[in-house]
Amino acid sequence: MSEVNTMDPFRVVDSFEELVTTPLGNGINALCWRRTLPGDFEEIVQKLKVGRGITSIDDEQLRALELSTAGHVAREILLQDLKLLRDHDLQPSLDCVNGYLHDVQAGPMRTDVQSFHVDSATVEADTYLCTYFGASSEGLPNGEAVRRADIPETRAALLKLYGGEDDDGFREFLNEHFYDLHYAPLPYAWPFSFGVGHLWRIATEWPGSPVPPCIHRAPDTVAGALPRLLLIS
Repeated sequence: MSEVNTMDPFRVVDSFEELVTTPLGNGINALCWRRTLPGDFEEIVQKLKVGRGITSIDDEQLRALELSTAGHVAREILLQDLKLLRDHDLQPSLDCVNGYLHDVQAGPMRTDVQSFHVDSATVEADTYLCTYFGASSEGLPNGEAVRRADIPETRAALLKLYGGEDDDGFREFLNEHFYDLHYAPLPYAWPFSFGVGHLWRIATEWPGSPVPPCIHRAPDTVAGALPRLLLIS
C-alpha cells in the first residue's frame, strides 16, 4: 500500500483554506492537507480509556485530561482542528475507535465502514476526516473498483433476497439497504493510505456532483492494538 505522495489519485494542498475552497472537479475527488503533527496523541488515547466500539469525545473530556507537555500539544491540535471545521459551518466528531460492533447482516454482502464504500448525501456535501493515531483509512481509485451490486453473482443473490425483478423497485431496494454504496477492488487495484495527521476532504455521492464519490474504507481491526483516534465530519 502506498504512502501519501503526488502520484496518488488526489490533490495535495498546503493549507486549511485551500482545502475548503478548492473546487472538486476535473477528475479530482479528494484533497489532502498533508501535515506532520507534533505532540503525543497516543497518550491521549491511553488516558481516555474507552470501551469497545466507537466513543465520541467532547471538548470538555479533552480539556479534563491530565497530560504531559507532548500530550498537551496534541490536545491543542485536536481542539484547533475541531474549531477550524466548526468555523466552516461543519459538525465534526472526534471519535476513539476501539473496534467495530458489527450488526449481524442478513444480506449477501457487507455494508459496514470496513468495506470499500462511498458516502452519500441528498444535498451538496463533502466528508472531512483525519486519523491522529492508529491505522488510517484507505482510498481506492474509481477506475480500480466495481460496485459490488453490479457483480453478477452478488446481484443475483441480492435479487433473490429482494424477491422481484431487476427494475426500479430493485434499485430502490439497493439504495434503502446501502447495497449500492459498496465496492470491490479489481485484481490490479492499488489502494492508497490516507496516512496519519493529514486532513482530508473527499467527495460524496449527491445529485449533481461534478465528480464521482471517493471510494474509501476504515482499516481492519487489529487484535490488541490501541484504539484509533479519528476526526470525521
